[in-house]
Amino acid sequence: MSAPSDTDVQALRSSWEKAGQGHVFTFWDKLSPEEQSTFFAQLLSINPTRVNSIHQAALKAEKEAANSSSDDITPPPADESGSVIGHDDQAAEWNRVGLDAIRAGKVGVLLMAGGQGTRLGSSAPKGCYDIDLPSHKSLFQLQAERIKRLEVVAGAGKAVPWYIMTSGPTRKPTEDFFVQNNYFGLDKQNVVFFEQGVLPCLTDDGKIFLDTPSSVAVAPDGNGGLYAALRSPLSPASNAPTVLSDLAERGIDYLHAYCVDNCLVRVADPVFLGYCIARGADCGAKVVKKTVPSESVGVVAQRAGKYAVVEYSEISQDMSERRDPSGDLAFRAANIANHFYSRAFLDEVAHFDETRMPFHVARKKIPHVDLATGEHVQPSSPNGMKLEQFVFDVFPFVQRFALLEVERAQEFSPLKNAPGTGSDDPQTSRRDLLAEFRRWLERAGATVADGVEVELSPLVTYAGEGLEAVKGLEITKSGVAESLDDLKKLAA
Repeated sequence: MSAPSDTDVQALRSSWEKAGQGHVFTFWDKLSPEEQSTFFAQLLSINPTRVNSIHQAALKAEKEAANSSSDDITPPPADESGSVIGHDDQAAEWNRVGLDAIRAGKVGVLLMAGGQGTRLGSSAPKGCYDIDLPSHKSLFQLQAERIKRLEVVAGAGKAVPWYIMTSGPTRKPTEDFFVQNNYFGLDKQNVVFFEQGVLPCLTDDGKIFLDTPSSVAVAPDGNGGLYAALRSPLSPASNAPTVLSDLAERGIDYLHAYCVDNCLVRVADPVFLGYCIARGADCGAKVVKKTVPSESVGVVAQRAGKYAVVEYSEISQDMSERRDPSGDLAFRAANIANHFYSRAFLDEVAHFDETRMPFHVARKKIPHVDLATGEHVQPSSPNGMKLEQFVFDVFPFVQRFALLEVERAQEFSPLKNAPGTGSDDPQTSRRDLLAEFRRWLERAGATVADGVEVELSPLVTYAGEGLEAVKGLEITKSGVAESLDDLKKLAA
């Protein structure tokens, strides 16, 4: 990398000083030519005026949220909510509509996979994690095979493209993992990697931290960074496509978006897709039923007549305990980061002005360089902020919203905590997935002996379909079934 000219450096320094962020050049004269070149490139990629604008909008939104009242928070309207629970006939019709859209090549999948498995004791991308299934398949493999099976079930003439949003630290390891595993049998042309953005870390008064004398401290912009990332070029080439342009070229009209850490996720779920398509929705959310008022989970509700995810801390005890005539909690639509979008809606929100959908302030302990001494500081308490957006921040802008309730045991088991925690950890993920397999087999007419664990490959069944041949089988051995013949081998 060639060193920047003095003229270029002075022009860049002037723009940063004009924005009140000139302190980032504190150590410039002490840097080596190589360090200057790298630092110059980073500073050139950051617009300090934009950072200032985002910071001010975030502080304003934080203040407004602190002064808001819970009086304007109401449950979702019943006529905009649906449920698969106890509505098998309706679910079957929605499934038909969704499969029709998949068959016609109109469905794509957006995976939010920017996180690392740090809490799990792993530095690898979370999608690479093995929850200790008998097959030792990773989360990525389970999801890839669900896509393959769904294409078979739908009789798809076109593949379902998979758009995988990574972050800076996970981009290369994720791509390498897919290459090493031959894309889990998917055509690599239909697996598109892209990257969420980053923003500088700030002091409480909005000054940008230096991570080292030659680099700005940055952090990912949250899973809501999805929207801006959709319009960013997929490569440095001048004519590089974006995710949005790729969707248009492929003729994709509907998107299913979800987070990587749910082992039970039904990727491109035709029931959810069909429900949203039938309602003409711009955006939809799949939710599970909150049954305990004190559960620390955000719920989909309305704030001042517009959809939003309301955190449990924003709802009074009286509201959290309120019940409707059915006896269910009034605020029960627990958010699981599982969404539907029309491409037209995504195209709209991806081009919003950044102050229209403000960033949230997350106060953190931010390691940094002391500008006076040049020494590295590791703070013991929060000393600044990271700015991030959430994927549900678009909800207030939706004109036609669709809310679908599904069974928690069948569709939601997140992987959040370290092994052995006892909640939302690898052991509970493994337990919940194997329990779902057992339900499918028993529903199909098989008998599974106590203590026996059977893992069904997603290539055998997507959601319990296609198991008619197991009727009457008595399964007495634990094992992995990659085919119906494997199931018969596990029977007495």
